[in-house]
Amino acid sequence: MAAMKPRTGEGPMEVTKEGRSLILRVPIDGGGRLVLELNTEEASNLRDCLLGVTDAVAS
Repeated sequence: MAAMKPRTGEGPMEVTKEGRSLILRVPIDGGGRLVLELNTEEASNLRDCLLGVTDAVAS
């Protein structure tokens, strides 16, 4: 049986590397965090999408 990790509640946005995956933890309104497991290709696509949106807002 796998060990259960305690919930840390809210915290900063963070990305950690676990094996071949990147784990993205994003705080959400109302408490808790959204946790996504991404491979490097998905992370690269996410980066490109975010840069496209933030560049459009900054202009």
